[in-house]
Amino acid sequence: MTSSSSLPRGEQLQQWVNEQTGQVCELKTASADASFRHYYRVDTNQGSRIVMDAPPPQEDCRPFVHVANLLMATGIHAPDVLAEDIERGFLLLSDLGHETYLQVLNEDNVERLYGDALGSLATMQACIDITSCELPPYDEALLSRELHLFSDWYLEQHCQKKLDDAQVAILESSFRFLIDNALEQPKVCVHRDYHSRNLMNSATQNPGILDFQDAVIGPVTYDLVSLLRDCYITWPQAQIEEWVMSYYELATQSGIIDCEHISEAQFIRWFDFMGVQRHLKAIGIFARLLHRDGKPAYVEDIPRTLNYVLTVCEQYQELEDFLLLLKTLNLADAARV
Repeated sequence: MTSSSSLPRGEQLQQWVNEQTGQVCELKTASADASFRHYYRVDTNQGSRIVMDAPPPQEDCRPFVHVANLLMATGIHAPDVLAEDIERGFLLLSDLGHETYLQVLNEDNVERLYGDALGSLATMQACIDITSCELPPYDEALLSRELHLFSDWYLEQHCQKKLDDAQVAILESSFRFLIDNALEQPKVCVHRDYHSRNLMNSATQNPGILDFQDAVIGPVTYDLVSLLRDCYITWPQAQIEEWVMSYYELATQSGIIDCEHISEAQFIRWFDFMGVQRHLKAIGIFARLLHRDGKPAYVEDIPRTLNYVLTVCEQYQELEDFLLLLKTLNLADAARV
C-alpha cells in the first residue's frame, strides 16, 4: 500500500481533507494568493470549510494558527482552526464567506463596512497584549528591508533605473526618515495587510478577517493606512481624513493612544508618513510578484499606489527631496492622477 508521504502533494492534501471531514470532498479553488499558499473551499456535512495548503519550506502555517487564536480570543471574527497538520502545512478552517470587502464596497455601504472594520481594528489594538502575545517586532531591520523592495524590485528591476550616488543618498535619507516615523509611534498588534481583499463581508460579526499570519508588534497607524489608503480601491481625501479623525477619537476612548500627549495633528502626520512606507513596500512587492513569481496582475495596482506616495510627498517639506527624485526618475508619469 502506498504511504501518504510518497504521494504527490495534491493527493496528500485530498487524502488528509477526506480524513478530517469523514467524507470524500471536492476541493474547489477559493482564492488566489500573492504567496505560495493555496486556498480551497470544500462542502462537508457540517457546512462549508476552507482548506489552506502552505507548502514547506516556502510557508510556515504556525504563525497563522497562533495569530488566529489571538484574534479569536478577543472576539474578532477570524477563521477557527478545525484541524491542522503543521509538518505538511495543511489547515482546515471555518469559512468566513464568499464576498470580500473589495467585491461589495460602494458609496452606499462604505460607511457601514468601514465602521465595522475600524471597530475590529480598535478591538485588536486595544485587547491584544503586546507584552505577552509573542509576536515579532516591526523593527528597524524589517522596515528597512521592506523599503528596499521599492528600490531593488521597482526602481532597478521593473523600471531599469540606475541611481547615481547623490540619488542613492536622497533615497536612503528618505528611508531613514520614514523608519524613524514608524519607530516613534505607540506600539500595537499590527495585522500588516488590513485591507479590502482580506476583509470578508459577513452577515454577523462583520468583518471576517483573513491573511494575518505576518502580524507583528508595530506602529499604531500602519493598519489604519492599509485600510483607508487601500492599494486596491480609492476614496476621496476628505472622506479619508474624516475616517482618520474618527479613529483617533475611538483610539483615545479605547486607551490605544493618549490624547494628552498625542495630538490630532501628530496622529495625521504619523498616518501620512506611515502610508508612504507602506506604499513603497507594496510597489516593490507588486514588481517582485511580476518579475520573480510570474504574477503580473498586481502591476496594475502600482499607479494607484504610487499616486498615494506622490500626494503625501507634495504636502510635506520633509519629503521634498524625495518627491524631486521621483519626478526626476519620471515616476510621476506612472501614477494615476
